[in-house]
Amino acid sequence: MIVVIIPCYKVKNKILSVIDKIGPEVDRVIVVDDACPENSGDYVKEHCRQSRVSVLSHKVNKGVGGAVITGYKEAIKLNADVVVKIDGDGQLDPRLLTNFVRPIISGESDFVKGNRFYSWEMISSMPRVRFFGNSALSFISKLVSGYWTIMDPTNGYTAISGAVLQKMPLDKLDNRYFFETDMLFRLGTVRAKVIDIPMMAVYADEKSSLSSLQAALTFPPKFFIRLVKRIVYNYFLRDFNLGSAYIISGIFLIGFGLSFGIWHWVHSVQLASSSGTVMLAALPIILGYQSLVQFITYDVLMEPKTPIHQYLKIYQS
Repeated sequence: MIVVIIPCYKVKNKILSVIDKIGPEVDRVIVVDDACPENSGDYVKEHCRQSRVSVLSHKVNKGVGGAVITGYKEAIKLNADVVVKIDGDGQLDPRLLTNFVRPIISGESDFVKGNRFYSWEMISSMPRVRFFGNSALSFISKLVSGYWTIMDPTNGYTAISGAVLQKMPLDKLDNRYFFETDMLFRLGTVRAKVIDIPMMAVYADEKSSLSSLQAALTFPPKFFIRLVKRIVYNYFLRDFNLGSAYIISGIFLIGFGLSFGIWHWVHSVQLASSSGTVMLAALPIILGYQSLVQFITYDVLMEPKTPIHQYLKIYQS
């Protein structure tokens, strides 16, 4: 069974067009009205005649992540094999849906997401502010999630295996605009395979509800917390490997070098430090930096490459 989830907030003029473009290969369409002031959910109930479409409504706005989580929980109840999430504002073409579903059905991947950075033709239609913002978020997301080969982490066009979805701690996922990045982090903790699908997005006169200032203030602490959790999970709780040794040595050497150097710098006011003392402070920092670079190299090689949903189906059956 293929299920599509469409979170709705101020998309009354676009939602029916999006639903009409969803092909017959989809068994169920779940529209989640996230306390939309335009009553998008009621509008769908009144004007959509497709029996496969159902509407869920929030009395209080939970954010795009909260709306998707509500849809995910309903899809799990339906025992969906593949769950696709698209937006209701018309930016994402529902006719591309089979491209997202196919890699999961064929066993190639556990999670598929769109990538608007695949070629210059795709990038050229993106507003410059979004381009630079998404580029910066992509690099940070690589480090936080461990998926170094993917781009465009905030892309809202995704598909996930139903078996993997059941392993996701849905109630722990971020309810707001950090949802997509948080999803990648959670997928990394279960070692799910993620791939990108090239796609174009359509930009009209719509405005993003997420301001640059809001992202700059709220995202960094969330990035840091998830980065620490991922390192602890993958390199100290589940396994202890060469990457673990690189982290320990890097942090220890840099910490020692900085502490030793600062201590002698404070006392150098009265007595100048010798060249040997300077080298004793600088060398551990250099070696520690190299250890952390080696860890990143090791981490890139450790990106999940084997889909797990086939094994989860056997385990869950």
